[in-house]
Amino acid sequence: VQLQASGGGLVQAGGSAKLSCVVSAPTFSSSGMGWFRQPLGKEREFVASISASGGVIDYAHSVIGRFTVSRDNAKNTVYLEMNSLKPEDTAVYYCAFKYGASTQRTQSTYAYWGQGTQVTVSS
Repeated sequence: VQLQASGGGLVQAGGSAKLSCVVSAPTFSSSGMGWFRQPLGKEREFVASISASGGVIDYAHSVIGRFTVSRDNAKNTVYLEMNSLKPEDTAVYYCAFKYGASTQRTQSTYAYWGQGTQVTVSS
């Protein structure tokens, strides 16, 4: 299983960015996916998770109303659309793949991780 994330970059506060993660896994359409982030010098934290069908979604409190996670099972891709970005959203963002269809906040339940993509929000 391989995950390739893209879409990061430098964004002004209040702006938007959309991350993509292409997953090479035959079980993608039956697997829950997650997005996590790690600010510089801090621990990695949960951002969002989406069930295999896309019917169940979970967000960290800090991103509710601003971020939207979605997936296209025909393209083996999961997305994270980020709006109203704040400087505190600056981090390396990781997509993660888990076996099983459910959403999950716990990092240890994810079997594979992408390489991370940097999102920097300037004030």
